[in-house]
Amino acid sequence: MKKKILIIDDSALMRRVLCDIINSDDRFEVAEYAVDGADGFKKLCAKTYDAVVLDVYMPKMTGLELLKEMQKSKVYANVLMASTTTGEGAKETMMALDLGAVDFIKKPENVADARHEDFKKRFLDLLDVVTKASSNYMAKAGQQSSALAGKSSTFVSRYDVNFHSKPGAAREQARPAGGITGAGNTAAAGKNDGAAKQYPKVPGKKIVAIASSTGGPKALQEVIPRLPKDLKAPVMLVQHMPKGFTASLASRLNELSELTVSEAKEGETLVNGHVYIAPGGAHLKAGRNAGTLKIHLSDEPSREGVKPCANYMYESLINSGFDEVVCVVLTGMGCDGTAGIVELKKKQKVRVIAQSGESCTVYGMPRSIVDGGLADEVVPLAQVADQIIKNVGVC
Repeated sequence: MKKKILIIDDSALMRRVLCDIINSDDRFEVAEYAVDGADGFKKLCAKTYDAVVLDVYMPKMTGLELLKEMQKSKVYANVLMASTTTGEGAKETMMALDLGAVDFIKKPENVADARHEDFKKRFLDLLDVVTKASSNYMAKAGQQSSALAGKSSTFVSRYDVNFHSKPGAAREQARPAGGITGAGNTAAAGKNDGAAKQYPKVPGKKIVAIASSTGGPKALQEVIPRLPKDLKAPVMLVQHMPKGFTASLASRLNELSELTVSEAKEGETLVNGHVYIAPGGAHLKAGRNAGTLKIHLSDEPSREGVKPCANYMYESLINSGFDEVVCVVLTGMGCDGTAGIVELKKKQKVRVIAQSGESCTVYGMPRSIVDGGLADEVVPLAQVADQIIKNVGVC
């Protein structure tokens, strides 16, 4: 039976293009469409759909306003955002993921691009993932956001955080009360059991390299904010995202975390307690320059169909000079990261942490690691940060 899809978009042309793409695939059919968020909400209250393709900017009720209303009214659906990098589009996409959208696709610039095979394949692959997401995905996302917001009486809704305020202000406002201090790790994004966990001083010079894809932005909020600012390692992070979105992801994680999170820049020196996110459209590598390990952004071709690609990151660490590389593979489609870790293990001491299948939005990348016999530890998402700290320690 074909999966029923609801399209919510105010552009008649875009609705037509998306309808044609969806109906061309035997797995799906467009059941209905709505011309704005208010119209879409009425349809969602009346019927159940396997997935919703949702525009961001619309009259009467925007995509974000619709998601908030769905959370408030407990009218849940599996949502794929059709996003843009124009204006506040990238920031609002991050907010949509916070509000329970499963993933997003960047809208094409024109109709010709929309009909291109690359866009059609990416769109249909993501739509398939969204239809297969857990039926309570959106409800759980809302609970996670509410729990985080409830940890601080000074917390202002994360959906209203001003990304353009002076440095540090939004982070202090958004960080949950009782965050990580010193060598303790009180779960910033999870349930606080009231007892800070103490971690030993771990010998050696190490680096953490994280790979994630579909479901990654939400999963990363369960990992990065749980890491202490005195983490005894730099962190390189490849999240599959198109150009224009990774800066907003970095800003969001930076606001929620004690350590510093930023979009990586060419030539930066890797330092402990700092998370470097690969910019969309560039590959993230590490290389030595005059004995100092620095960031290198590469324009090499896409690999595994993605750019940035985690395989490049892992392979760049083969001769990095660290005593150990802690590789972390989180939720995502495909097998990016596997080939890179295989090569890395040939010449470098490696510890591999894979997210468990039941806690993944898509059990693709971690499954490839596990099936390949590469994983040293397979843990639920809530335990990933603990495993990182136990392996690298604090300063």
